[in-house]
Amino acid sequence: MRFVQTSNLSRSAAFRFALVYALLFSLSLLLLFGGFYWSTATLIEQQVSDTVAAELRALADRYRDEGIDGLQAAVQQRSAPGADQENVYLLTNRRLQPLSGNLRAWPEGVVPDGSWWQLHLYRRGQDGPVLIGARAYQLSDGSRLLVGRDMEARRHFQNKLLQNLVISLVLTLAIGITGGIMLSRRLLRRVDDVSKISRRIMDGDLTQRLPRGRANDEFDRLAENLNRMLERIEALMSGMRLVTDSLAHDLRSPLTRLKGRIELTLLGPDDPEAYRQTLEQALSEIDIIHSTFNALLAIAEAESGTSRSSFEPLSLDALVADVAELYRPVLEEAGMRLDIAPLERVTIPGHRQLLAQALANLLDNAVKYAREGGRIDVSLEEIKGRIELSVRDYGPGIPEDARERVLERFIRLDQARSLPGSGLGLSLVAAVARLHDSHLELEEAAPGLRLCWVLSKEEEAASSAKREA
Repeated sequence: MRFVQTSNLSRSAAFRFALVYALLFSLSLLLLFGGFYWSTATLIEQQVSDTVAAELRALADRYRDEGIDGLQAAVQQRSAPGADQENVYLLTNRRLQPLSGNLRAWPEGVVPDGSWWQLHLYRRGQDGPVLIGARAYQLSDGSRLLVGRDMEARRHFQNKLLQNLVISLVLTLAIGITGGIMLSRRLLRRVDDVSKISRRIMDGDLTQRLPRGRANDEFDRLAENLNRMLERIEALMSGMRLVTDSLAHDLRSPLTRLKGRIELTLLGPDDPEAYRQTLEQALSEIDIIHSTFNALLAIAEAESGTSRSSFEPLSLDALVADVAELYRPVLEEAGMRLDIAPLERVTIPGHRQLLAQALANLLDNAVKYAREGGRIDVSLEEIKGRIELSVRDYGPGIPEDARERVLERFIRLDQARSLPGSGLGLSLVAAVARLHDSHLELEEAAPGLRLCWVLSKEEEAASSAKREA
């Protein structure tokens, strides 16, 4: 089991967030319970005060009706041992000598003006003072009457409520901090995994991938997206290495031939005709090198994805017809026939120049491998909810185990070694297809090969672009 260091834990954003949340929640709890405690204590005190005031008015009425003797009898009856023990009474004469009641003496400092007092007093038969809430009133003959209620039970209730408040706050903070530590440890473990793998990737190991859990949470979705990005980067880097190696291999021959011919011509006699032939051959070799570089640049542009900003609604059927018309003279010169089926009207978002170049490569590939005197079929139609652009030749075809390989860069099968080309034609088509969220399917046509380009509808491509954004 791995443990996260305390220093890392205290610096983690998740821990600080959990701690701040716990403090805010504790403050909210403090305000809630504090308001409840204050309102409860105020309500209890107000109820006791109102009860004492009502009791005091009732005894004052008794005094007006029956005089001091009737009041003394009433106080004696209500403070008797069998009466309510929470009630407190004291009736004194004008010299503050007790006449009746259950208090030992008149409390010092209490003014008989009907105000509310809370003080500790000694009741008869008790050794210690108790908290009393009382009101005092002076009668017309100078006597004094005090009526109160024992507040000890209510004080215990308030203290218990305050104790529960403190315990709740402590538990809330403890739970919040504990939860913050647990959450921070879990997050830090995921972040540490990402950091370790990132360091390995920075060291050059592009095969590393972020681990995914089973919860399918935000970290898992982030790991999935990052892994897809890493796969894309690895593929691009592998393609870059392949391009570099292939360039070094494929361009070495034309450059060597070019250098050798020039050297031989310079070593020979001064012959303008020989110089002219050498320049023509050099120009041919340079054209091959130039076309190879142009194809690689087009593939790089398609695979980078930067061309998406130049997408526009295109009439694909019109673009196919235009490219086919451009190739028709080439086919006629080669003794071939181009058959174009009625094209369905299809509109897609795309890059016009790259699409036209990819379509030209498809036709050029078909012309290259079709037999002399044969034909090439082109069709564009919607089949089972998908758009299919098909180019078929009647040549030797491609073995099934090699159909995926021919879409890679600089891959040329044995039967194509004698034909001109660099092995980048179908690689460019595959790259442009991926740029347009589509794919190529190579099928046996018996005889020949059928290259089917499966594209997305305009609305589907638009929704896909929105999801990616």
